Amino acid sequence: MRHTQHADFALRVLLYLRVAPERRGSIAHIAEAHRVSHHHLNKVVRRMGAAGLVETVRGRGGGIQLVRDPSTITVGEIMRAMEDDFAVVECLGPARFCQVAGVCGARNVFSHALDAYFAVLDHATLEDVAGNDQGLRGALGLSGRSTRH
Repeated sequence: MRHTQHADFALRVLLYLRVAPERRGSIAHIAEAHRVSHHHLNKVVRRMGAAGLVETVRGRGGGIQLVRDPSTITVGEIMRAMEDDFAVVECLGPARFCQVAGVCGARNVFSHALDAYFAVLDHATLEDVAGNDQGLRGALGLSGRSTRH
């Protein structure tokens, strides 16, 4: 299974915010730090805001910030908020055109595999995946950045 770029970017935004001063950043700084498109990141952040993962603050000194403690945000929650389709095989999705759907065992196998996948993601928090503060700050160029974005 491969997640979309939106889910990948959402995790990157949250990693940045987790280690950023005051857990806040701007789309421009985050896009620059991750070397990704500002335009795409803007779309991702809007969706993250609608999902309650971040909030945006307008005006001078504003930006994007975490609204919850990183230990309460699971990777599974992030993926579910950013992805629309987890049907790894057609018979798990809403449209079923497969001739053997319902009479073969693939649906059960992939359904159990997806459950196990999310069990792992639901156990891992943002705090878990962003625990290397110093390494992440260095990789994202946050070491010398001021607390104002």
